[in-house]
Formats: sequence, C-alpha cells, structure tokens
Amino acid sequence: QARLTESGGGLVQPGGSLTLSCAASESVPEIDSMAWYRQAPGKERELVASVSPSGTKIYVDSVKGRFSVAGDIPKKTVALQMTSLKPEDTGVYYCFAELVGQGRMRGQGTQVTVSS
Repeated sequence: QARLTESGGGLVQPGGSLTLSCAASESVPEIDSMAWYRQAPGKERELVASVSPSGTKIYVDSVKGRFSVAGDIPKKTVALQMTSLKPEDTGVYYCFAELVGQGRMRGQGTQVTVSS
C-alpha cells in the first residue's frame, strides 16, 4: 500500500527539541518534492517547510532559524529538526509528497505538543 509514515512527535517542554521523520513506502510513485505542514487546534493547516529536488528549502517565517528540513527525494524521506520549540508550535504535523504527474499524498500526521 502506498503511504507516507511520520514518526518522532511527542510532548516537549518549551525550548526543547524534536526531530520528525517521514518515509514513503516502496509503492509510492516518483516524488517531486516533500514538505511538512502543521495544523493547530482551531486553525488552518499551514506549510512549515519544504524541500525541492534541487535542494531548495522554504520555511514559514515563524520557524526560520529554529527548524531545519532535510530531504532525500530519491530515497523518499524527509526529516524536520525542530529546536527552541514554543507552545505555538503545537499541532499535528503532516508529511506531504508531491508526486510526479500524480498529484500529492499525505501521511496520517504526528502530534507535537509543546507545554510545560
């Protein structure tokens, strides 16, 4: 079954760090780019970070300098290293993959909670 699987979420205190990982199953078609989105309670889903096949990385302003995305597009994996976490980083984090010529797919999501 073609799927994206996220891992690494959890509960962390403000100022702490977490690293999220995402891997695509072998049956996932060729991937063009990968990204992390998040959705906080009561808010719309937003792009957190993305990485293109050329290695270009994009971050939402609120995480610049704190988060780092690393992707291996041919291997269909992407990670998000999060440092100096804040309560406003709380939410469900989703891994997305833009498929070549076939739209996009999303993982089930992993919960990140930043709280003391």
